[in-house]
Amino acid sequence: MPTTPPAGSRIVGTGHYRPERIMTNHDLEQIVETSDEWIRQRTGIESRRIAADDQDVADLAAEAGRNALADAGIDPAQVTQVIVATCSNQERSPSAAGRVANLLGLSNPAAFDVGAACSGFEHALAVADMSIRAGASTTTLVIGAEKLSAVTDYSDRTTCILTADGAGAMVLVPNDEPTISPVQWGTVTDLADAVTIGPPSGCFSQQGRQVLGWALREAPKLSQKIVETAGLTMADIDVFVPHQANLRMIEPLAAALDLREDAIVADDIITSGNTSAATIPLAISRMREAGRIPAGATALLVGFGGGFSWAGQVVRLP
Repeated sequence: MPTTPPAGSRIVGTGHYRPERIMTNHDLEQIVETSDEWIRQRTGIESRRIAADDQDVADLAAEAGRNALADAGIDPAQVTQVIVATCSNQERSPSAAGRVANLLGLSNPAAFDVGAACSGFEHALAVADMSIRAGASTTTLVIGAEKLSAVTDYSDRTTCILTADGAGAMVLVPNDEPTISPVQWGTVTDLADAVTIGPPSGCFSQQGRQVLGWALREAPKLSQKIVETAGLTMADIDVFVPHQANLRMIEPLAAALDLREDAIVADDIITSGNTSAATIPLAISRMREAGRIPAGATALLVGFGGGFSWAGQVVRLP
């Protein structure tokens, strides 16, 4: 007889990995015409992490995944699904998720990548939640990982000051009640070329003013919709974790949402830079590690960027 699928899923562990090399704004001054003051004023970034030449996306993802499993107290042998959100995997095949499964010694999990750029992790988290509720997975490892330094033009001072490398991960298991709200997601098709990685350069590029304009105009409305879909109000949100694209974008976005005075707003971009699909899980893991997030906090996740895709949900953190 078929078993009844669980009513929901829950996050039981988080983890992250940042490469050892730190690239400061002063380091960038030696590479391109810019200054520490110019970068701080326009992005809020002080430093970012850069992966070694022999590290690829799967290496970064595996480290974050290993740390998330340790945080959850789960044996890797229990993992039945691995989903990696990335837009910078160097290989078209195999997937970064497949490489991660091998690096972690997992036994025959479903493993695949999600390519929705900066909102990729929220897309992957939604698929993981659906998989568990459908009975298709019992323990899912969800990872956002990027090596954006490999697709960065370090002669372009408008983009090279933003990009960085890193990974963040979460572990999901079945739960008697939903703790991850229904995803809200979509694609702004007429902004598809506002953020790209492709020919002829193969490098990351963006139309910064268009992205900023959309974020300030539309992201507050979408954030409100995500919270309402979860059956909550902004007063219920303990932690706001938007895509860490630019601190000068995050600050007005948070102000527009009328969050509680004691609500925590993620600002990981200051020392991690913009890691696209990795920014949200990376920020959450680092804030939990630093004791900045109370146990069981209700968090609003909102990702947006390349594609031009957006996605978000409300989750209960471990």
